[in-house]
Amino acid sequence: MTRITSRKNPLLQQVRRLLASKKERETSGLFVADGTKLLKEAAQWYDGLETVILSDGVEADLPDNVQVVSVPKDVMESISPMETPQGALFLCRLPEKKPFAPKPGMVFLDGIQDPGNLGTILRTADALEIPVALLEGCADPYNHKTVRASMGAVFRTPVQQTTWEEAKAACAAAEIPVAVTALSDHAVDIRDGALQTAAVVIGSEGQGVRREILDAAQKELIIPMNPKCESLNAAIAAAIVMWQMKL
Repeated sequence: MTRITSRKNPLLQQVRRLLASKKERETSGLFVADGTKLLKEAAQWYDGLETVILSDGVEADLPDNVQVVSVPKDVMESISPMETPQGALFLCRLPEKKPFAPKPGMVFLDGIQDPGNLGTILRTADALEIPVALLEGCADPYNHKTVRASMGAVFRTPVQQTTWEEAKAACAAAEIPVAVTALSDHAVDIRDGALQTAAVVIGSEGQGVRREILDAAQKELIIPMNPKCESLNAAIAAAIVMWQMKL
């Protein structure tokens, strides 16, 4: 175990950059997560765990190949993004990008920008074993806020990322129809949408699904709800769609 007491240590400075910048994460091939529970998930499921920083008095059961660093409590407080740090920060390698392959009964996320919403959707998809792919405009799945909201799902289930053009071509080649959630007069009730054989696109709360995707979709879907309600939180809408896929 290595001991660090200086807040200006290069490793700690790197942690701050990784927490603050997606570009830094992509350039270095690393991301940072925080918390003892998430660390336990990463140690159990993710082979990209590299370095663990622990506050004095905090212990963790880790693989032998992981570098462990101890720091005083005040130093942890200076780098942790949490108001009340749990005493564990850790660095992981970003997963290797693999070719996109669509599957029937999967979800595409279009422009889900809130890390909390995105993490919650990934957590639900992991629980229900629904494949998910992120299209353009989504929050970074390896932002620490997304990772935290996913409750370790990003460690258990690789996150797919693709473009709409690639997704559209791949679904067409695989003969998987694309449906979108939309508030329109000709949208079909999701209970009648045969979701198990389709790929469903869910858009952001503010903008919905992009027009180019709406125009290319074979079907529009709507979640039945009280007519006084205009819309649902994106994470809730995604959970309902994914649950319907399991029926």
